[in-house]
Formats: sequence, structure tokens, C-alpha cells
Amino acid sequence: MDLAELSERLVPFCREHLGDPAATVSNVETMPGHAGFSFGFTATANGESRSYVLRVPPPNVRRVGTADVIRQARVVHALRDTDVPVVDVIWSGEDERWFDSPYFIVNKLEGDVLRSDWGWDMPAEEMRPVAFQAMRALASLHLLDWREYVPDDGPPLELEPDVTRWDRFYERSGDMDLVALAPDVREKLLERLPEEPRIGIFHGDFQWSNVFYSFDGTLQAVIDWELWGVGATLNDLGWVITFADAEAWKHGLRHALPSPDDLIAEYVDTYGSDPGDIAWYRALAAYKFGIISGFNLYLHRSGKRPDESWEDTALSVPFLMRRALEVLDGG
Repeated sequence: MDLAELSERLVPFCREHLGDPAATVSNVETMPGHAGFSFGFTATANGESRSYVLRVPPPNVRRVGTADVIRQARVVHALRDTDVPVVDVIWSGEDERWFDSPYFIVNKLEGDVLRSDWGWDMPAEEMRPVAFQAMRALASLHLLDWREYVPDDGPPLELEPDVTRWDRFYERSGDMDLVALAPDVREKLLERLPEEPRIGIFHGDFQWSNVFYSFDGTLQAVIDWELWGVGATLNDLGWVITFADAEAWKHGLRHALPSPDDLIAEYVDTYGSDPGDIAWYRALAAYKFGIISGFNLYLHRSGKRPDESWEDTALSVPFLMRRALEVLDGG
């Protein structure tokens, strides 16, 4: 729906849920990063104005997986009294009379994600404590007993399918030369599957654009829980470290994040014990993103999903694959 229609729908919703028949809605806007399915707005009711963010699934898709917004709201709500900072879920529901779909609404935060001009321009001495907050939040998430917080969301995902499920995307790379090392990485990952991975709640896309800070550098919330699940928690650590590892990228990194070793040390210190074979999960993350980049390059070049940025990102695919082999070998 367009913003004018959404504005009209939000007025009766807010009047009912805020208990003010004269409530008004303003500043309705499309929020970044969600392909038009996350909207900000301000509601004024009972003499007070507050800003919110509405999340709805994409139209005309099955409401499962990343399109299951109620599932996202459920985990965020479950984490509200833990050491994992999350937004407050103000309303959620499956009553489609409001927006023609399930929905959830959270309070709108003031600040920005770390992967932004605000964050990336931060000097190293300021960046260090800011980034460490994210690592502590991640370890705190992984320490939670999933059976207590999300008991209906098991059983845990297995590791071998998390390697082999990328085969079909590898075969559709936009440039097979870029993924030439992928079969070697795949083989080594399967040879070295962790035997007893630590199981818990994982975020699924824990990276620097999904940690939201106030402008004084305080972590306010881990956001965007579309890919959360129950399984090997170190998937999250491997993923975020890959995006902090200059050796995994052709052009290095433009930000002043702490080194992978320092970030890992902060995570382990909060976790309180040896979390397992971190190198394996770092290699898996590099392997995944390398294949994802090659596949998105194919979608771009074929005209199915044009996005020129993948031409540049895909240049790092050989570096990602080489880095995966290096960390598996102890580099």
C-alpha cells in the first residue's frame, strides 16, 4: 500500500489502541533497509506524541520464514528482560482488518546503526568500546537457554545442511572464476564439522547494520530478527567477525573496528568459557557470503534483480574464499 493509504489505516488503529477517538497520525515514511515493508510514523493522542515503527510482511508471499513478522515479534518480546537490548514491542497481531496482514509495532529509536556514516567515521579509540558492547550483547544472547525463552522453536538446525544448502547457489554464480576456491572450502568444512556445537538462540544476521546505538555510543537494541532461530550460536560470531576482517575483502575496510582477535576476546570474556571451534564458523561465514555475492551478481547481470553494487562486492569473493581456507588452517 502507498503511504497515503497507510496513513488512513493508521488513524483508526491508533484511535482504538491508544484510547483517544481524536488521535492523529503524521510523519508516515518508509524506513530504510526493508524494501518498503517497514514504516515510521508519529501518533498524537491524549496530548502526547510518540514515534513508532510498523513492520508488515511483503505482499503476496507465504508468511513463513523471513515473512513471519509474528515470529519476529515473539523473540523480541521474549528477550525484553534479558541482557540483550531489544526494542519494545508495543502492539502485534494477526488481525488483518488493520493492514491486510499480520503486523508488529515497536517504539522508534533515536540514533543510528554502526554501519553508517556516523559509525564508520568514528575514530578507533571511540569505536572500540562501542563495538565491544555489541560483542557482549551477542554473548549474552548465546548464553540464554532457548528452551526457557523460545521453547516452541526447536529442534536445533544441523550443521551439515548449513554447508550443503549453498550448492545450488554456487552453481548459479555470475562468474564461476570468482568462486573457484569454493569446492575446496566446502570440502574442508564438511571434513571438520564441529561434533558438539553450542546450541541456543542465534540472530541469523548479526552484523554492524543490525546494532542500533544512540549518538552517544550506547547500544540501544539489536534489530532485524528475520533470520533468528535455534541452532549453533557461533554462526553469529563467525558472521560478524567476517565483516570486521580486513583480510577477507579486496579493498580492506573503511572503518576502525577492533581486530577480529580483540572482538572475539571480548565475546569469550562475556561468554565465560570456551565457546568452541570459532575458526570453523568464520570459514563458514566467509564461504556463505562469497556464494551469496556470486549469486547476487548473477541476478544483477541477468537483469532479474539489477543492483550495480554487487559488481564491486563480488570482487571480494576470491578473498573471502582464500580467507576461509586460511582460518581453517590456523591463519
